[in-house]
Amino acid sequence: MKKFILAALAIMTIGCTAQAQAYKNSRYYNQRTGHLDYSRRPGTGLYQSGENYYGLRIGPSFSTVSSDDKTLDGGNAQTGLNVGAVVGIALSDRAPVFFETGLYYTEKGGKKKLDDGKKMTYDLNYLEVPLTVKYAYPIDDHFSIQPFAGGYLACGVGGKIKNYREREADPSFSSDRFKRFDGGLRLGCGVAYDMFYADLTYDVGLANICHDEFDTSHNGCLTLNFGVNF
Repeated sequence: MKKFILAALAIMTIGCTAQAQAYKNSRYYNQRTGHLDYSRRPGTGLYQSGENYYGLRIGPSFSTVSSDDKTLDGGNAQTGLNVGAVVGIALSDRAPVFFETGLYYTEKGGKKKLDDGKKMTYDLNYLEVPLTVKYAYPIDDHFSIQPFAGGYLACGVGGKIKNYREREADPSFSSDRFKRFDGGLRLGCGVAYDMFYADLTYDVGLANICHDEFDTSHNGCLTLNFGVNF
């Protein structure tokens, strides 16, 4: 995991360096102010229907997994990693409204304390595709506030259920534990300062990820992302 985090940070650093060099070539670069400007209208040569933006994201996730099955219930928050890339497609030639999607690697799950004080952790790692609509509301030449809403789809790619009392670790995704498919609602708000970006996102899992037909399990995840747009 440490190697993965270091690799992700290295990718972000390289990406930020490359984007800083290409900053003035951005379609959102305003020659007059010297900053990115998402509010400019058609005719300025900057904001036109169908134009895309791209971004890199990385940050911590704080997740829980709630389940009717006591053996799968992790109601205490667990910290993980969220890293990915996004693309935004302009939906209007009159307002800065975008459809944003992309691909993330995100670590969800949860944990709980056992009767003897030992803990049990549930690691649920996914490849995740966001499907949101975003509005970039400009505050000034530097700042914009970018609320968004929509959904997400995810496929489990790994993880372990660890029982620290018994010192046992089993795969999270199996026929008697969690399903790989997940999906739900996504709500959040971002803030952009020129090319730099941060957002706070909450995922509400709607898919039942429990294999048992008589029980339900759902993910919940709060994510703080940092990155760049270009």
